[in-house]
Amino acid sequence: MEKSQKVQLVEELQDKFKRANATFIADYKGIKSIKMDELRKTLRDASIEFKVVRNTLAKRAIKGTELEPISPNLKNSTAVIFSFADAAFAAKTLVQFAKDQPQLKLRMGTLGTRAITADDIRGLAELPPREVLLGRMLGSMMSPVSGFVRVIAGVPTKFLYALNAIKDQKASAEA
Repeated sequence: MEKSQKVQLVEELQDKFKRANATFIADYKGIKSIKMDELRKTLRDASIEFKVVRNTLAKRAIKGTELEPISPNLKNSTAVIFSFADAAFAAKTLVQFAKDQPQLKLRMGTLGTRAITADDIRGLAELPPREVLLGRMLGSMMSPVSGFVRVIAGVPTKFLYALNAIKDQKASAEA
């Protein structure tokens, strides 16, 4: 590989590291190419990119950035998975694939600029989808408001019940 190609590849990797919401570093040695193609297609459909990189080029790409602490994990057969959309979906897909193909070993990753371990990736994979989390948050935010509305609406209702009771009492007294 020529020097200009290496420089271009390092710049491309730097750009991907900057744009990605999350990155995952995995060892892929021993996985059949057919299975790798299936994984790549599944990931590609969800705005996730699976890239096999040379360790030295990846280390150059993250040198001097907030992601530099992950460089010791760039060794042996390294694949970097860039998630540009939903990090939880990417983690779920990778963890599920790793269960089916034990040769895929998740080493570590990053969430934003924070380094996460393989256990953190598994924890991220167990999170419910983003829409469910947003719904739960909205429900929690609406709970005090709806309770307040019920309390406020209860005052006129109780007043109407009291008036009806008085009316019924007067009607029975006249009869």
